[in-house]
Amino acid sequence: MSCTPLLHCRARLFAALLTTVAGAACADPGYYVVTPYDNEGARIADFRYWTVKPANQTETVWPELGLGYGVNSRWTTELSLSWEGSAHEAVRPATLNWQNDVLLTQGQYPFDLAVHAQFIKDRDAPHQLGVNWGPVFQTEVGPTQINFNLFFDQVLRAETPTPTKAQYQWQLRQHNGAALQVGLQGFGELGRWNRWAPVDKQSHRAGPAVFFDERLGDARTLKVQAAWLVGKTFGQRGHMFTLRAHIDF
Repeated sequence: MSCTPLLHCRARLFAALLTTVAGAACADPGYYVVTPYDNEGARIADFRYWTVKPANQTETVWPELGLGYGVNSRWTTELSLSWEGSAHEAVRPATLNWQNDVLLTQGQYPFDLAVHAQFIKDRDAPHQLGVNWGPVFQTEVGPTQINFNLFFDQVLRAETPTPTKAQYQWQLRQHNGAALQVGLQGFGELGRWNRWAPVDKQSHRAGPAVFFDERLGDARTLKVQAAWLVGKTFGQRGHMFTLRAHIDF
């Protein structure tokens, strides 16, 4: 099945799984909450893995591997490869991705603000280019870290016009001073950015999350986040698992 880069990840994935949603839109690879941090000088080895399982249908898996670098105190960049598969077929190469996160604030306000942009080349649409971009927001209320991101999926170069889609992600994380922490995460797709889809066609998922940060010595740090999400994917009930593990060194 062929689709545009921004339609590739969720569109090809969910349209194949959710037969009632023909031509549904989708977005960038990787379901994990983007957070704004200063990574100056850090090298990042990144592993991401997420699955989606509609009710009574086959689970699809999406592993990703990436290498990143903190260019300076504001800009972190990363290249990653994505694969797609399922319980009935082996994973195969899907997309090549170039992610950039740029901090707009650096501690002068009671919140952090950044801009996220990920450029996507789809294996099945080699002559097209997509981008997932938007603001990244973080603040803290007592021991609770609050994140909210609003992203837009856009095709910069396509054979046919493709509407820009809107999606969101949010996170609540309880800081307790320990390596292991708990919280909540949520993701959703709304449809066209200027004309949302009907409520029964939107996607909204949320669930419990765990976080693990541990120093490994020699300036290396292991960071893991994982969440189990339930809700809707384009109007269909199902569940989703998301995991990101990366070592900063």
